[in-house]
Amino acid sequence: MVVLQIVAPAEFGGLERVVHALAQGLHGTGHEVHLATVLDRPGEHPFLTPLAQIGITTHQLVFPGRAYWRERRAIAALCRSVRPDIVHTHGYRPDVVDASVARRLGIPVVTTVHGFTGGGWKNRCYEWLQRRAFRRCDAVVAVSRPLVERLARAGVPRARLHEVPNAWCPTAAPLDRTAGRLVLGLPRDAFVVGWVGRLSSEKGPDVLLDAVRCVSDLPLVVSVVGSGAERSALQARARSLRLNKVFWHGTLHDAARLFPAFDVFVLSSRTEGTPIVLFEAMACEVPVVATRVGGVPDILSAAEAALVPPNDPVALAAELRAVYRDPAPARARARRARARLERDFSLGPWLTRYERIYAQVGRAAPAALVG
Repeated sequence: MVVLQIVAPAEFGGLERVVHALAQGLHGTGHEVHLATVLDRPGEHPFLTPLAQIGITTHQLVFPGRAYWRERRAIAALCRSVRPDIVHTHGYRPDVVDASVARRLGIPVVTTVHGFTGGGWKNRCYEWLQRRAFRRCDAVVAVSRPLVERLARAGVPRARLHEVPNAWCPTAAPLDRTAGRLVLGLPRDAFVVGWVGRLSSEKGPDVLLDAVRCVSDLPLVVSVVGSGAERSALQARARSLRLNKVFWHGTLHDAARLFPAFDVFVLSSRTEGTPIVLFEAMACEVPVVATRVGGVPDILSAAEAALVPPNDPVALAAELRAVYRDPAPARARARRARARLERDFSLGPWLTRYERIYAQVGRAAPAALVG
């Protein structure tokens, strides 16, 4: 099949990792994959480089500001040139602006819903538009069971909904503990609490800081990998809480290689789909403490991780204290988590699910009108 994926990528995130894995996997199984990126400014984007290196055709579309009509014309021209069997969109902008272009050309549209961030009125308005757009897609893939139910309640027909949790696609081999700490500039012998993600409210970095304050009697070092709009406010919060051993590393490419530097990995999110960072921790057998939100309980059970309620820094702190005082049970959970990752979240079955969805909507759709 000829598959055109459309994404407006950030520099770093789980959505981008999933798109990479899907494009590379489909390309490896013999499909012709094109990937269009919608960007606000010209220049080499780190998202594109690894795809171009393995022979995937990429199309960089640059539209500063809100040039949505120009964007739609460019997407239509690209569809007529590529003649895809399927257009697959990821994220708010492609779902709302670009997917309807393909539909009007008679091309089946699949979207993957990676989750919702919530937040202020503007984000909620965007998500309302996005949910309306989902109702017109030929297939809507949700990455977690709770997300399927949320989309059904929003009016997406159940016949078009597909639950497909994300899969683990290994990239570069992880560094060892010593090398990882050297890269991050962390003390060699410290007990390190790792946190990786976007510095925004839905990811709950403030919950982690409050939890660390509750265990200030322990000699913990906190390693925060990621960037976002709330970085300055979070750094100020850490200073006000007198948390002097928090390292702010910013965005790091190949961050998955650095997980062995952590003694425990914390996911403190308020909302999630199927978080790729959990797979990264599981692959490196790093003990996990995670909030019980979204698809997290479908990835890890209490036998494989310590699960706590969201917005509960006291519960999170208690689990950090338990791992520090007696790391053996946490390490045993981490070994079971690694085994589950290999058993339940491998790439092959995941790709097969997407191929079946493509085949299903392709048979159901009328002949494309892109001639």
